Amino acid sequence: MRVALFVTCVNDMLYPRTGQAVVMLLERLGVEVDFPAAQTCCGQPQFNTGYRREAEPLLRRYAAAFRDHDYVVTPSGSCAAMVRDNYPRIGAKAAAEGRGGSLAEAGADVVPKTYELTEFLVDVLRVTDVGAYYPHTVTYHPTCHGLRMLGLGSRPRRLLEHVKGLELRELPDAEECCGFGGTFAVKNAAVSAAMGADKARNIAATGAEAVCTVDNSCRLHIGGTLARLGSPVRPVHIAEILASTEGDVL
Repeated sequence: MRVALFVTCVNDMLYPRTGQAVVMLLERLGVEVDFPAAQTCCGQPQFNTGYRREAEPLLRRYAAAFRDHDYVVTPSGSCAAMVRDNYPRIGAKAAAEGRGGSLAEAGADVVPKTYELTEFLVDVLRVTDVGAYYPHTVTYHPTCHGLRMLGLGSRPRRLLEHVKGLELRELPDAEECCGFGGTFAVKNAAVSAAMGADKARNIAATGAEAVCTVDNSCRLHIGGTLARLGSPVRPVHIAEILASTEGDVL
């Protein structure tokens, strides 16, 4: 099994510890992880802002970087959704415009082997107890891409429920968006901030020490909101919880 880590831009630039946690976790489970240096952005910012053609070279680069791997694992629901949901759209549109089918073929090669981390753990490795230890109260925020585009469902919760020492607390209105939404947070700052404040209040109501997500973009937005409100709740990526052990709590 040849497995590659797609770390994503946000994690590479702002949360490298999340990528390290993924590698630690997978290696503990007996998986050898490769990191192709040719990987860059998946093209999500360009595509979501309306620049479809500008995203095409990034699709080709992604396909080339991960061509020789059986699985591509990413700690980002939004980037996994970009590959799985939007790469086929980009390829089909390019073909319809008479610019050849090679783009569609490139996307078709990587789409079925790209997995968000919790999908890979539960669906491919068939594990829910990864031997983690995290002695804290935690609430879980299901991110929009993971919830609505990938259909992650109960996978993250099932993994968290098996973490030794972790007490999982229910988040009120959990399925409501945190307000980040990529460029939405920039173009509609006031609405985004209001949504973030609602999410932060619900998180605080749980009394949890930490809020967990599968997307560091949402973690960034929620964490910033919590900090501005003076909340002691810390945001954390699920990979960092699952990688923690009794000898090393991240």
